[in-house]
Amino acid sequence: MTEPLAPLPPALAPRALLAAYAAGIFPMAEGRNDPAVHWVHPRRRGVLPLADFHVSRSLARTILRAPLNVAVDEDFAGVVEGCADRPETWINASIRAAYLALFRAGHAHSLEVREGGRLVGGVFGVTLGGAFFGESMFSRRTDASKVALAYLVDRLRRAGFALFDTQFLTPHLARLGGVEIDRDDYRRRLRRALGLEADFAAPGPVPDPQSMMQRMSQRS
Repeated sequence: MTEPLAPLPPALAPRALLAAYAAGIFPMAEGRNDPAVHWVHPRRRGVLPLADFHVSRSLARTILRAPLNVAVDEDFAGVVEGCADRPETWINASIRAAYLALFRAGHAHSLEVREGGRLVGGVFGVTLGGAFFGESMFSRRTDASKVALAYLVDRLRRAGFALFDTQFLTPHLARLGGVEIDRDDYRRRLRRALGLEADFAAPGPVPDPQSMMQRMSQRS
């Protein structure tokens, strides 16, 4: 059954929202119950170089040994809800509806991490050309979001993406290999990435942990 969408303001309709991403701008709200949407264009931008993603020993053990199942695009709405399920969130009703519309249009994707059938973590973002705009991630189990991120990086590499935009650089992302660049550098990287034809679905099914980690170790 298809979930009904709330009416979208023109600025958050899929075509307009993709145009904003192509210009380096993204939406945020002050809180869950604040109806206003603000457009953000940071002077300093967080990016995660795909070749430099760092898998720590503890994360590698979790990926290889923990009873976790990873899937792609099976519960996009659940991942968005998980990301918004915190005391303070920038995802209001309009932004949530906008990402669901982008998902249905094929321009937004999620990776879900389950343990015993329960959704315990995930990450979602927007795709355009060879750019992936990471929006948010969440964990209900230690390292679940990191596991989702590792599988996401592996998929982006194999699918032909060149830019993983994290918007801001947090200490968590810095430990995984994220860096901060200035606006002009970001624009140059974005232009190059938008000229590519990457396909998020091209890698096919989620790989087994051993295959994914073998590729990661070959790049380290």
